[in-house]
Amino acid sequence: MSSWKNKYSHLKAPLARHYVHSQYMDIFGVVLILIVCYWRKFHQTLYYKGELMFNVTTDFNSLVNQGALPIGIFSMVAATISVLSGRFTAKQNNLGNVLNIVIAVTSGVLDYLFGNHSAVITYPVTFLVASYATYKWSTGIKIRPLDRQYYILVALSLVIAFSLVHLGFYLFGGKEGLFFRNTVGVVFGLSLAGTVSNAFKYKETWFNWLLYNIVQLIKNFLQMNFANVVKYIFYIISVIITYIDWAWNGDVDKEPSA
Repeated sequence: MSSWKNKYSHLKAPLARHYVHSQYMDIFGVVLILIVCYWRKFHQTLYYKGELMFNVTTDFNSLVNQGALPIGIFSMVAATISVLSGRFTAKQNNLGNVLNIVIAVTSGVLDYLFGNHSAVITYPVTFLVASYATYKWSTGIKIRPLDRQYYILVALSLVIAFSLVHLGFYLFGGKEGLFFRNTVGVVFGLSLAGTVSNAFKYKETWFNWLLYNIVQLIKNFLQMNFANVVKYIFYIISVIITYIDWAWNGDVDKEPSA
């Protein structure tokens, strides 16, 4: 038997644990995100004088010297941190929650600049929940079985998310259109539900992220943004395997049965 099979032989799903904890998959995830961002030409996006400028090539350096923000490059860095956050969280490593705090700040700024002005009040909530998750995990919390509290937390997350998104657009304006605002509400609701359930270490956390990624996959497919389609297919595969690992194999510090 190979070394990883020996290491995880006492688990119900050793292959799932091997996938989740594989450093090669960490590298693959980061490389995939960078390729997708480069394919979409994010690195050529600037934020200059209150407006987004896409596919900037010849005047890129000149505009940056004039004060333009290379928001595309920042987006690529944030996306890389995001995928690593998901990978470390899947490994049940609290570093994933720490990185999620960083993402709450960077993504909030980027979302605001891309027209989601409700980010002013939505991302601070994500920041607080991610900070709470970091604290809870530091106490040695174990994977929690499904209970009534989970459904209450998810329902409250969805209600709070929609309320904050629409309140944020009402107070701060931003990109117009009811469809856009409701889409932001759905995406933030699923994201907040996932972050909250993760704070209590429910294995259903990964079911929440599965729904989130499916919504993103459908949205990007309809927009014919096939670079992002590839990215979300990878995410979906990862969360399914992670759910199996958490549900079947349990906590990472679980001792082999006698």
